[in-house]
Amino acid sequence: MVVGAQATEVDTVVIGSGPGGYVAAIRAAELGQKVTIIEKDKMGGVCLNIGCIPSKALINVGHHYNESKQEEEGQSPFGLSTKGVTLDWAAAQKWKQEKVVNVLTGGVSALMKRHKIDVIKGTAEFVDNQTINVEQTDGHQLLQFNNCIIATGSRPIEIPPFPFGGRILDSTGALGLTEIPKHLLIVGGGVIGSELGGAYRLLGSKITIVEGLDHILNGFDKEMSDIIFKRVKNAGSDIHTSAKAVSAVQTDKDVTLTFEAEGKEQTVTGDYLLIAIGRRPNTDNIGLNNTDIKLGEKGLIEVDDTFKTSVDHIYAIGDIVPGPMLAHKASYQGKIAAGAISGEANAVDMHLAMPAVAYTSTELATVGVTPDDVKGRTDVKISKFPFAANGRALSMDEAEGFIRMITETKEGAVIGAQIAGPGASDLISDFSLAIENGLTAKDLSMTIQPHPTLGEAITDTAELADGMPINI
Repeated sequence: MVVGAQATEVDTVVIGSGPGGYVAAIRAAELGQKVTIIEKDKMGGVCLNIGCIPSKALINVGHHYNESKQEEEGQSPFGLSTKGVTLDWAAAQKWKQEKVVNVLTGGVSALMKRHKIDVIKGTAEFVDNQTINVEQTDGHQLLQFNNCIIATGSRPIEIPPFPFGGRILDSTGALGLTEIPKHLLIVGGGVIGSELGGAYRLLGSKITIVEGLDHILNGFDKEMSDIIFKRVKNAGSDIHTSAKAVSAVQTDKDVTLTFEAEGKEQTVTGDYLLIAIGRRPNTDNIGLNNTDIKLGEKGLIEVDDTFKTSVDHIYAIGDIVPGPMLAHKASYQGKIAAGAISGEANAVDMHLAMPAVAYTSTELATVGVTPDDVKGRTDVKISKFPFAANGRALSMDEAEGFIRMITETKEGAVIGAQIAGPGASDLISDFSLAIENGLTAKDLSMTIQPHPTLGEAITDTAELADGMPINI
């Protein structure tokens, strides 16, 4: 930074253009603020470019390819038969990038222009509580701001025994492979590892997951994660739980992972090794030490219920504040922070339900309390309805799984729900709405769902909770 350089005065500056940053910027502009957004890479952040969106695109390709292979091999449950099924992987990757990622990121850029938001390409670093230095390819510029929203997101955790590079991949590298691995090794059986592993398994890869906990998909209860565990094992892949990854040795052709499980050291060799042990907040490289912003555990920024930091005019949202690292959480918080800066009276975090989804081969979704949360309580009721009794699920040949609802026995208020089965990612929204609005099982049971749909299973679960089941 050039000493004595003149700073440009700006109103509200947003650092990061992911699902938290770009939403915060747009809402702030809608509320009358003059907004500047700083992005060091591509508009849309990790989620749109190298995370949520491209991973779901590849999962979709995997489902279509797997269905076609079943038809070719005479295993289609619908009696369909095809010959000569092939996958042009380069074409699939091109579709993912050009027709999905580029369309969405281009849309974000268009929204910036529409709302007259100034976009600065560069890396932001705080100089003090009022000033940001933006390093750019052709120099730098200083910004003196009235308000700031930090939305810098997170990055994959890298650990010394498994440095990223070559055949040892982070999630970004796994999404950009130019070939489909014959055998993909994965350290970490959480959502990222299970989703990407599931995608490649559907594309024909054998996968081996090494997970330190006693079950995969931490954040979902064992009854739910066991569905995925059994499906992966039945497909000829391997999952090692309560296991510790020790080291990896790679050549120009493969990589060998050494891990400890069941009291002994084991090795397995595959084409690539994906390290998916979690993500760390991007708070260590933006100059927070030059400010009065307080950090808590794991490098997360301390905020109040408006997402204001310990500095009155600086806010923080998304992966860099406490709570689950979810894109929709960041977007929600971005709207609150923008409203708080504008002085809106209702700009306070009052959410009751934060849904979470795993886009595995059988989708998993949860919101509100879980059975583990209410264990031992006598004032709640847990009701479960199987997709095997839902006509739409049967007609799709996706009858595995269930909808589970947790209600308070006194008034029947919905306080939690879990779904394992077809359409879980979409169906969970009904329960989020119910919890946020204090709806009861009776309210849901009397809501008319079209027939035949997966949504009817919500009605059936609600009727079960209300003590008046019809279809079970």
